[in-house]
Amino acid sequence: MKIKVLDTTLRDGEQTPGVSLTSKEKFRIATKLDEIGIDFIEAGSAITSEGERQSIKEITKQGFNAEILSFSRPLKGDIDFCLECDVDAVNLVVPTSKLHIYEKLKKTPEELIDLSNNAIDYCKDHGLTIEMSAEDASRSNVDFLKSVYMDAIEHGVDRICVCDTVGILTPDTSYNLFNQLSDIKVPISCHCHNDFGLAVANTLSALKGGATEIHTTVNGIGERAGNTSFEECVVSIDRLLPDFSTDIKIDQIYNVSKLVARLTGVYIQPNKAIVGENAFSHESGIHSDGIIKNSATYEPITPELVGRTRKFVLGKHMGTHGLNSRLNELGLKVNETQLQQICDDVKGLADKGKTVTDVDLQIIADNVLEINHEDRIKLDEVTIVSGNKVMPTASVKITIDDEQILNAGVGLGPVDASINAIKSLDIFRDVDLIEYHVDSITGGTDAFIDVIIKLQKGDKVVSARGTEPDIINASVKAYIAGVNRLLRD
Repeated sequence: MKIKVLDTTLRDGEQTPGVSLTSKEKFRIATKLDEIGIDFIEAGSAITSEGERQSIKEITKQGFNAEILSFSRPLKGDIDFCLECDVDAVNLVVPTSKLHIYEKLKKTPEELIDLSNNAIDYCKDHGLTIEMSAEDASRSNVDFLKSVYMDAIEHGVDRICVCDTVGILTPDTSYNLFNQLSDIKVPISCHCHNDFGLAVANTLSALKGGATEIHTTVNGIGERAGNTSFEECVVSIDRLLPDFSTDIKIDQIYNVSKLVARLTGVYIQPNKAIVGENAFSHESGIHSDGIIKNSATYEPITPELVGRTRKFVLGKHMGTHGLNSRLNELGLKVNETQLQQICDDVKGLADKGKTVTDVDLQIIADNVLEINHEDRIKLDEVTIVSGNKVMPTASVKITIDDEQILNAGVGLGPVDASINAIKSLDIFRDVDLIEYHVDSITGGTDAFIDVIIKLQKGDKVVSARGTEPDIINASVKAYIAGVNRLLRD
């Protein structure tokens, strides 16, 4: 069975606390959603503001393949704003639980049904497709819920939606609810929230119970704990439910996930399924060995399926197979004895709580392979003068090819001044600093500072690292280490 996907990233997803998308950002996301095969895009809520309406209009005038909807309450004013935006359809949201009807709307059930039917009539009179969403359906009396739906269908509604507004369904109750509604003769969709972490599971159960459409948000963003995760749900349908399928271009999932993360500023946790940075990363030696022999041993899907690549992580749990794979990628060939020694040294570094980078691995491998280079440049001393009314000035004493040199420089800050003090020397002149990154790797005011830099000379690019309690010393040492690497290469 072909399952339709309604994506509400631009409406429900934007209700994530702290998220507010510009018109251009919404347009970029909508364009990508249309490209990857989304059937319905809920572009926003037209009643919200003039800016929101402009955003929706920008999307509706593009002629996307996807049907473009706006959220609407069962009110003439809301619907008029939807019409102004020239949307194809409305997501007409009608509360159906006693809690919402009596406490929020202050109406009777009969008044609620009249309100719903009148809104549907108004929409149909103006040529709109209607998906009627029963808000808080999962806490509604099923007989009453059905009567609301049947009345809506008689008035011409095109699709209906069951909303688990506060995420209280479980896979069993989700299946049972949709099964009870399966005799309804229009398409039924499922809109789940993730308050108990069950949104994807409940959505999959809804499909087995009779739903033919799902509501999702990219990365599962949304109010509180978020909505059904688009990428998790679509890939699960593709791989775990052989009787169902979608038209989504699954190999583009990672791209749209990263786009939404960048534009919304909502961080993707590393261990998130499908799109988290750790989803296809392996450190354990047993796992890495199995993956290299046959990826199916420890991966239910290949990373390429969703536009990803596999990573082997350096750390204390790694084994020699994964390490050797990484060494080969770095162009380093080792025998079994050397490989084991490098593995032991990497684990020793990781045991101290240190993140093991490729730079660390290169240094460890060089030492084990006895490729001991005599550095041409050595740092002897750095002295800084800085203050509120004093331009930061640095003097450095370094040894170049056994000749001791003293030089000075100024800069916007003490680190800049220190680097400038050595950059002006002839041996550094053709070297460009193209990346500079600082991390505090311990807590407190005496924290160790980890400086990672990237340098370029001609077509050669190297990374280097300095770790010190003093950010100035760490920065200068990293810079000199990188230049020594360039000179060796």
